Amino acid sequence: MTDAVAEVERAMIAIRRSQQRRALSRIAKERGRGGHDPVHELLDVVEELAERGEAGTVTALSAAMGVDQPRASRLVARAVEQGLLRRVADQHDGRRAVLVPTEAGQAHLDELHAFRRAVFAEVMADWPDDDRANFGRLLSAFVRGYGQLK
Repeated sequence: MTDAVAEVERAMIAIRRSQQRRALSRIAKERGRGGHDPVHELLDVVEELAERGEAGTVTALSAAMGVDQPRASRLVARAVEQGLLRRVADQHDGRRAVLVPTEAGQAHLDELHAFRRAVFAEVMADWPDDDRANFGRLLSAFVRGYGQLK
């Protein structure tokens, strides 16, 4: 294994650990932005639907998020209760309900994206433009390749 690969592994472990500790929520609270903890996990559900660009089912969300169906069902139920998602009849199969983000869910998600981008921009503020562009390109390529291993 090359030193570069080992360095990537260490960085990925650090990212995973920081996400488990909800580092962005802590930063938000420290900066008086209220934090996103109460709905952070639920926003993962909304975000997954928004990224798909179409209505989804609990089964599809379960697979996309890598969680079992009972957990996905509980997350969806909470997101519906919080007003982040709504269930609508499937236009192709009226017996089936699909999930779509509500305006409130999309607004929370937009706020979260703006906050994340601001934090990431701050971290990279002293990087040359070429380094930021290369990092974005390479990290995206890494994530795409990693996703293909499934």
